[in-house]
Amino acid sequence: MALRIGQSQLRYEDDTLVRGAGRYAGDEYMEHEVAMAVVRSPVAAGVIRDINTSAAEEAPGVVAVFTGKDAAADGLRAFQPRVKPPAPDGRDFFVPSAPPLRADRVRHVGDPVAVVIAETRAQADSAAELVMVDIDPLPAVTTAEQAKTDDAPLVYDEVPDNLSFLSEHGDKAKVDAAFAEATHLVEHRFPISRLTCVCMEPRVVLARYLSDGRYHIHLGTQATHRMAGGIADALGIENSKVRVVSRNCGGSFGMRNNPYVEEVLACWAARRTGRPVRWTATRTESFMSDAHAREQVVEASMALDKDGHFLAMRVTNMPSLGAYFGAISTQTLLSNIGGVAGVYRTPAIHLTVKAYHTNTQSISPYRGAGRPEMTYVIERMADLAADKIGIDRVEIRRKNMITPDQMPFKTGLVFIYDSGDFPAIMDKTLEAADWAGFAARRDEAKTRGRLRGIGISNPIEIAGGPQGTPMPEHAGLRITKDGKYEIELGSGDSGQGHMTTFKQILSDRFKVDEDDIKFVAGDTDIVPRGIGTFGSRTIATAGNALAVAGDMVIEQAKEDAADALEAAIEDVVFEDGRFVVAGTDRNVGLAELAAKSDDGYAAEWWGSADDATFPNGCHVCEVEIDPETGSTEVVRYTVVDDVGVVINPLLVKGQIHGGIVQGLGQVFGEQIVYDEDGQLLTASFMDYQMPRADGLPSFVVESYPVPTKVNRLGAKGAGEAGTVGALAAGINAICDALSPLGIRHFDMPATPHRVWQAIRNAQGT
Repeated sequence: MALRIGQSQLRYEDDTLVRGAGRYAGDEYMEHEVAMAVVRSPVAAGVIRDINTSAAEEAPGVVAVFTGKDAAADGLRAFQPRVKPPAPDGRDFFVPSAPPLRADRVRHVGDPVAVVIAETRAQADSAAELVMVDIDPLPAVTTAEQAKTDDAPLVYDEVPDNLSFLSEHGDKAKVDAAFAEATHLVEHRFPISRLTCVCMEPRVVLARYLSDGRYHIHLGTQATHRMAGGIADALGIENSKVRVVSRNCGGSFGMRNNPYVEEVLACWAARRTGRPVRWTATRTESFMSDAHAREQVVEASMALDKDGHFLAMRVTNMPSLGAYFGAISTQTLLSNIGGVAGVYRTPAIHLTVKAYHTNTQSISPYRGAGRPEMTYVIERMADLAADKIGIDRVEIRRKNMITPDQMPFKTGLVFIYDSGDFPAIMDKTLEAADWAGFAARRDEAKTRGRLRGIGISNPIEIAGGPQGTPMPEHAGLRITKDGKYEIELGSGDSGQGHMTTFKQILSDRFKVDEDDIKFVAGDTDIVPRGIGTFGSRTIATAGNALAVAGDMVIEQAKEDAADALEAAIEDVVFEDGRFVVAGTDRNVGLAELAAKSDDGYAAEWWGSADDATFPNGCHVCEVEIDPETGSTEVVRYTVVDDVGVVINPLLVKGQIHGGIVQGLGQVFGEQIVYDEDGQLLTASFMDYQMPRADGLPSFVVESYPVPTKVNRLGAKGAGEAGTVGALAAGINAICDALSPLGIRHFDMPATPHRVWQAIRNAQGT
């Protein structure tokens, strides 16, 4: 049966996965493999005086013990940030020397200082406890606000004020002029929580060193080619020497976009021992060593005229970088700052990023990668401005919203939106959420002793960028002599349902039965190149690449079709999966032609869409708060999204559902916390609060597609849409619920204790 674009289709992947028949990295096996345990620093900052490995080396089952001196002798290298922003005061941007094992200094709890290789994981763990690490502790700094103080401990002597980089964007003079003429000014400071990904499948790597000098690596990732390149660079070898395979991946969300030291160490240990090496993170190791995300303090100011029109914004972001750089730590903080403009006509915006080193784990993209934070700032500022001026929250948004007739629209900061109908989407959401009936629901909740609030946000995000120079992707298409279709993609699947989606695209175009389509991805030896899956880019980039490859195959076969139909090539057209002589009923199928050809037909394309896209939408969240306990419940949640052409409505809704939950997780409790000495206080599920299905309502998710013209499918992307809007909608709802008590703002996370304390403070009790 041929599938159609726009048709809901259950995922083909699920039958295998729900039966436990998937092949994750932990399911792979290599003969004679050994286990690796990582010895980590117990302090956040200090000088390594000695590492004594003698007892560990004599422990049962131990094959080898390696330290930072061994790694340095073999030339293992630190990861390098792809983007090197301007450092302050004209000094050079400082990139720390951070080889995979630290030999001289440690700079956060969990810093790797040695590895133990043993026959079993239990033996490796036991021996790792025998490694004696002598460290002279130093004072630590764990937040950007601490790092910027005059007497703050220095993470690096080469960065005398802990300020890694300072990057300014926008028209400062225009903003200053607008502020000077404004009738109303609104200012606020927004602390944004530090998170980590908490994948269902912890990180695993299984690495083998081959006799020809190549490495064969199994791991979970959304970007196999990026992983291979980063690992090769750290090992000091050519990319072609590294094969990365990722068959199934239990969650990634940006965290597995680039390699970690453990992958490099496993490869190196495999070469040193001559045996395959496996490392599997414990959950506590994951909290320590997986990349963190989001944390920053944002200071925002908005200038408005007497009628509530946005005139200008000043924004200063102060993120905590952590001690080291991942490949895209800096890029995460800069590439999506344009989202602070939102869907509004603010003429002038000036934004400054001041990024500080801290004695914490490094940061990386996490679902949204800067977009939720920027949407949170503009949508909270809209509410605060409405409250100060005395304008309805919806009305102030409508008054400032970009309209379809203004497209393409150049925002006050960085982005140019190509398409969208923001007012219509907001209206549809308000109707679906019964915004007009909220007052009655609030009154009813009051009779039960509950505080009820409603929040709105209008998120927009860049996808498939950068704008103007979007990154390419690889797609290959082959039609074999037996009539089978093979899709080959450079984008990796980490749970999104790529097999289903791309079968659907191909089936719709070629009218081929989905059972006759084979999907190949996740192996750098089979797929020659690729960028990966992130930033809601896959459909707009890999989908576009597949569409181009499909056109190339059609052009290849067209001459054969003309010969078979005894027609001039210019009279042959491709319609409904068959070649047809225009104006006649004479036709021939592509599979029929492939059967008669020498080798079938094949084409591949490496390229980008015409430009980035801008998925957008509107979220409305309703909450109820028990003032006696501070417990908050989400009672209604409504979303209308414009993700362009919808390939599979069922999968889009699934993506949005998951994204909403991840956003609300940050609203209600997810937070990585270090104490003043740099000790990690949230190293298990006892301390790190995850969202639960039984604490959430059924979501209402509707679509309002406005196709884009910048790629062949008209799709904009959906993977991050739910998260980008949920953070602001959730906090806005909580602030609205607390507003009768005189509380105008509440900082995340809204844990019961923090909400209860805010209520007690407001009541003076």
